[in-house]
Amino acid sequence: MCNKYIGCFLSHSLEKPMNVSLRQLRVFEATARLGRLTLAAEEQCLSQSAASQSIREMEKALGYNVLIKVGRELELSDAGRRVLPRVRRILSLVDGLALPDIEKVAGPLRVAASVTIASYLLPSLLAEFVKRYPEVEPDVQIHNTEAVLALLEKGRAHIGLIEGPALHPTLHIAPWLADRLAIFCAAGHPLTRVGNIGAEALEQFPWIVRETGSGTRAVFDAAMQAMGVRPRISFALSRQEAIKQSVRAGLGVGCLSRLSIVDEVPERLLVELDTPLNLTRQFSWVCAPDNRESTVVKAFIDLLQEREREANRHPFEAGE
Repeated sequence: MCNKYIGCFLSHSLEKPMNVSLRQLRVFEATARLGRLTLAAEEQCLSQSAASQSIREMEKALGYNVLIKVGRELELSDAGRRVLPRVRRILSLVDGLALPDIEKVAGPLRVAASVTIASYLLPSLLAEFVKRYPEVEPDVQIHNTEAVLALLEKGRAHIGLIEGPALHPTLHIAPWLADRLAIFCAAGHPLTRVGNIGAEALEQFPWIVRETGSGTRAVFDAAMQAMGVRPRISFALSRQEAIKQSVRAGLGVGCLSRLSIVDEVPERLLVELDTPLNLTRQFSWVCAPDNRESTVVKAFIDLLQEREREANRHPFEAGE
């Protein structure tokens, strides 16, 4: 390419600059993250018409659509999905200008966690993290594994902590701590008098378990399938306390992490049963590749890995 041609190309490019504003990028990112233009407008302190106008102006400047209307909802176009990570990097760099020290660990940390981790492991983690970095502002969302992955995929969380096996084409999923599920019943339940609980006994009683989509349920289903057991699911509940109280009331046999019944078993409010089921599992942390560049996320991952190293030095399962 000759110098004259390069000069003509640059001159033509400068005549028609891409006029995309930060406000337009923020409205687009918020719409992609929150799933609704109305919510994005509210977050950005704009009217819905002003937010809509920002998107139209951005698309005109770019020369392609970043959002498409499906029924009454807005969804990311293929192009919008591809540019969204770059938009988030741009906004992250701009927001970083507010901190003169680029390496300072400060600002928001949005964590999405599965129920067991959020209830029994995350509180102490966040307490330690905020103690080390008092300018961090944690925000926690509690969902099952499937929903945690969806939040990360849409950019609504910086990092996730999940309990079940999972694969994802774009998210980074790293094993963290080991855990074991427990099969338990109420004191006085007929299964407490069964010495060797086999497949036939496991099929005789109603089960009270987590809902489909949770990591606990995925491990439970896989363990039952491996033994050729077809359990009678009486209730599928999304709350651990509801499962424990239902089991205590004699409505069925439960399955949760050992972490969740650590207080009830010693007091004989619940009885853990010995079964041949393989109920071990791995907790994992999940992060979008772009989020791993964040100073706050890096620091939180360091803490997670620190806890993992401690567990490896003193081998034990999280659920024991």
